[in-house]
Amino acid sequence: MATLTGTVPHPIYLAGRWVESPDLMVIDNPARPGEPAGATYLATPEQYEQAVQAAVRAFEVTRTLPAYERGRILREVSAGIKARREELGATIAAEAGKPIRDALIEVDRAVLTFRLGAEEAERMTGEVIPLDLMASSKDRVGLTRRFPIGPIAGISPFNFPLNLAAHKVAPAIASGNPIVLKPPSKDPLVMLKVAEIIDAAGVPEGMVSILPMSRELGDRMVSDERFKLLTFTGSPSVGWRMKERAGKKKVVLELGGNAGVIVDRSADIEWAAKRCVIGAFAYSGQVCISVQRMFVHEAVWDEFMDRFLAAARALRLGDPADPTIDVGPMVDAAAAGRTQLWVDEARALGGKVVLGGTADGTFFPPTVLTDVPVHAQVCSNEAFAPLVVAFPFSTLDEAVHRVNDSTFGLQTGVFTNDLAGAWAAFHDLEVGGVILNDIPTYRIDHMPYGGVKDSGLGREGLLWAIEDMTEIRILVLAWPQ
Repeated sequence: MATLTGTVPHPIYLAGRWVESPDLMVIDNPARPGEPAGATYLATPEQYEQAVQAAVRAFEVTRTLPAYERGRILREVSAGIKARREELGATIAAEAGKPIRDALIEVDRAVLTFRLGAEEAERMTGEVIPLDLMASSKDRVGLTRRFPIGPIAGISPFNFPLNLAAHKVAPAIASGNPIVLKPPSKDPLVMLKVAEIIDAAGVPEGMVSILPMSRELGDRMVSDERFKLLTFTGSPSVGWRMKERAGKKKVVLELGGNAGVIVDRSADIEWAAKRCVIGAFAYSGQVCISVQRMFVHEAVWDEFMDRFLAAARALRLGDPADPTIDVGPMVDAAAAGRTQLWVDEARALGGKVVLGGTADGTFFPPTVLTDVPVHAQVCSNEAFAPLVVAFPFSTLDEAVHRVNDSTFGLQTGVFTNDLAGAWAAFHDLEVGGVILNDIPTYRIDHMPYGGVKDSGLGREGLLWAIEDMTEIRILVLAWPQ
């Protein structure tokens, strides 16, 4: 842990108030171990309790907050993030180690996410349902409407410390629900700065609290019956245990995967190689839908691998604050060390390290492996690292089967110009999303996003998140006969 000298800790946001605590938390800079990116505080149990009580009280206000007011708040937050783009991007680069170009894109996505939240707040429509389907139901009609569910507990991850948190806060505000957010301990500062923007937009008191907290307090939040929904993004081992402890509340889990990509013989090979390099190595592979397994048709194997390796070798590794850098550090030395162990295991099992493969402190170079047995960690688990394993295949059916041979199922990219093959892949792949002629790493913030199997439960994306944050209620109208 870095030591703090000359840095003023950022206060935490408790139900409309800025507070401090006795528990100082120094935030490391992954690119410069020992040099702090900043500091803040961990909430105390008493502060947690104040935030939850405030959220319960706030629900009596937020549940009737009109659409125009929810839309106004979200548009002002979106505009405020846009106005502070450079500052927020620099914060992400410093505390998360994300290359500044990618950090600025994340800020831009958060601008969109809050704007989309405003739009969804203003079109939370219901429907009219005819009920006269039998004689005894004559002269009856149903009207449906969505109502906010109540206080929400949100837990967001380190890899997108702004935008994945936005995917919890924006739909909560849009649907009229209070939220207590636990930001990631590794990089909480960017969301505390966004809390300044949320506060300036005039959210009702208690509607939003952003509280860094200990694992123990986070566990308390998971089981707290006053929350009506838990929305968590993080590791499968943690997420499924949370679901067991969550009680009667709804649970939405986005738990990552080991995403596959299929490059068929009919694909545009130059495009596929270019995109797969981005998908495999952007933010050092620390993305839930990072390309981890590549299945390449044997007829185009040599051409694809030559192009892919050439592009991977050209990537620049270095200081994330440098706008010319493509790959920065991993989030900490422990992550780089685990990656090294997995690469060493793959090599010991007969795999070949074609590129990279050796850690340097918190930095791990783009790494490509072949001939790795499928039971190796780099194939069977989520690497969350700048490494990819390549396999040849002979038929598209075989490739689909091998992608499905996983406990995960988040997204898959399929590069093909064979229409029948594309439809077959869409039908047969056991994933939450199939991305045709692009990488599984593709996401835009209004699409439904989530997975099956160990990759999670439910969907994010503004419209779909709001569905989980609301309860549908029907009004049945009967005409006296």
